Amino acid sequence: MRVVLGVSGGIAAYKACSLLRLFTEHGHDVTVVPTAAALEFVGAPTWAALSGKPVSTEVWTSVHEVPHVRIGQSADLVVVAPATADLLAKAAHGLADDLLTNTLLTARCPVAFAPAMHTEMWEHPATQANVATLRSRGAHVIDPAVGRLTGKDTGAGRLPEPEVLYAACLAIVEGGAPAPAEAPTRDLEGRRVVVSAGGTREPLEPVRYLGNRSSGKQGVAIARAASERGAKVTLVAATMTVPVPEGIDVVPVETTLELQRAVEEAADGADVVVMAAAPADFRPAAVSESKIKKSDPDGGLTVELVENPDIVRALVTARDARGGRMPLVVSFAAETGDAQGSVMDHARAKFARKGSDLQVVNQVGTDLTFGKDETTVHLMLRGSDEVTTVGPASKDAVADALWDTISPLLD
Repeated sequence: MRVVLGVSGGIAAYKACSLLRLFTEHGHDVTVVPTAAALEFVGAPTWAALSGKPVSTEVWTSVHEVPHVRIGQSADLVVVAPATADLLAKAAHGLADDLLTNTLLTARCPVAFAPAMHTEMWEHPATQANVATLRSRGAHVIDPAVGRLTGKDTGAGRLPEPEVLYAACLAIVEGGAPAPAEAPTRDLEGRRVVVSAGGTREPLEPVRYLGNRSSGKQGVAIARAASERGAKVTLVAATMTVPVPEGIDVVPVETTLELQRAVEEAADGADVVVMAAAPADFRPAAVSESKIKKSDPDGGLTVELVENPDIVRALVTARDARGGRMPLVVSFAAETGDAQGSVMDHARAKFARKGSDLQVVNQVGTDLTFGKDETTVHLMLRGSDEVTTVGPASKDAVADALWDTISPLLD
């Protein structure tokens, strides 16, 4: 399928990169046509690299090929994501002052718009009139999602997730219509949730430490999704490479022992504890007060390590000792296969040992899972032999799937 991906100048332009990847990874030929404003958010080299094609915003580039006519005429689908209020107004009134708006006028294939803007702009009578005009002409306007917008604002106007847009585009091409955006699920309203994220650091001396590759992306996605579903969220944050969403209480920690103390304190009265952090299994037995010098003539250094406590097992033991079923405890098993067993072999053994209610399993390694925007996980539920696989999908999609599984267990 030949797809024209139009991108207008909104902060949600970064999500269009993931939408582009979904198209190309499924074998579709994509031409990206951004507006000049869109390039203020995501540069032309990014679009060119992801699509494998040159990118232009003007009708004056390669004039001999008449791009403002040819691109639209040869497309099987034109989708604009995000579509700003300005772009919708231009399209509704037939304006054509750049390559994208010219393409919209020449396209005779299905055309879809995915609006993204602040709630006040989306609900303004002018925008709604423009949407009605476009729909009356046969264009598909995909309703925006409701959720967190730029800054602290929340409401209608959020660009749907790339997976949702991709599915809607396929439905449009196949002759159907995209499903209307649903109101956000608020199934965690009134719940208290604790999420840990990031990797711990175990100091060896004032400069060096033992750590891991965890970025905190998955934990932050889980915390954000819980907050959007109405929960009061505490994020116990070890070392992370991603910012923390607004409206979430943050407890910063560094070591595994600090992580344990913070999680146990936050878990008091919580409904769910999700241990998405990557705590170090071992720590140096002794921490040098000064930087260790290269004084050994043989160039070697021996470091004695001691085992860190199992935070999940301690949470489960303390809960069971109280005779209660709350908080629900969710563990993570980041595994690699080896001579002793596969990823799932090790995960099943860990699940039995820890006693958590739900375990999220993923395979990790160099350039795999840690720091990536997409992942594949396997969900193991206590008392069930069934394993549910989610992905490959964005970590936001995985977070929602996780809460879809957890929420019924709380009722």
